Amino acid sequence: ESPQLSSLDKTDVAFSEGSQSLYKPEPLEKVLNVLSSKQVNGMSIDFNYRFFQLSERAAMDASYVQELDGILKEARTIENHLKQKKESLKQRFTVIANTL
Repeated sequence: ESPQLSSLDKTDVAFSEGSQSLYKPEPLEKVLNVLSSKQVNGMSIDFNYRFFQLSERAAMDASYVQELDGILKEARTIENHLKQKKESLKQRFTVIANTL
C-alpha cells in the first residue's frame, strides 16, 4: 500500500475490492432478456385486453345487426300488408265507382 493513501481511501479500496467478490454483475444479454420478456408480457396483456374489447364490440355489433335484420323483416312484412290493403281498397273503390 502506498503511504500517500489516507485511512479513508484504504477502506474505500478494501470495500470496492471486497464488493467485487460479493456482487457479480449480470451479463447484459440476461438483463436484456429479462427486460424483453417483461416488455413482451406487458404487450401480451395489452393485446389480450384490446382483443377482449374488440370481441365484445364485435358481439355487440353482431347483436345490433341481428336486431336490425329483425326490424327490416318486420318493416317489409308491414309494407307488403299495406300494399295488399291499398290494392284491396282500390278494387273496392272501383266496384263502388262502377256501381254509381
